[in-house]
Amino acid sequence: MKAVVFSGLLGLVSATSVMAEDAFVYPFEGSFEDATFAVESAIVDQGLVIDYVSHVGDMLNRTGVDVGSDTVIFKNADIFLFCSAVISRQVMEQDPMNITHCPYGIFVLESDDGVTLGHQDYPDGSMQAVENLMQQIVAEAIGN
Repeated sequence: MKAVVFSGLLGLVSATSVMAEDAFVYPFEGSFEDATFAVESAIVDQGLVIDYVSHVGDMLNRTGVDVGSDTVIFKNADIFLFCSAVISRQVMEQDPMNITHCPYGIFVLESDDGVTLGHQDYPDGSMQAVENLMQQIVAEAIGN
């Protein structure tokens, strides 16, 4: 599985200077719809329940005019939010402040450069179990 860590995810898809937390991003060979199905299936295959799917791309496209912008940031973008009772308990027993990272999210975005999957780069140490889970889910989704 080939992953790239980007600081400033928005810089990946546009020339904006807004910085996001570090993220792992993975190219997906296929359509946005195929990618969202693959991510959803990979999460469920881990025995997890998707709490919410945030349709960020739809929101940004719908509200651009309302905020005075005609910039298209993403063609499509969804974030799948979920949690693992086992891993969440494990990481929060190590550090209760790891609650700030829950729920966990995997994004799927489509830009002029293609379809990309990704997740945030969690802090070293007690959050490694979450990062491992995220990488397993993405690896399954991209077919590795």
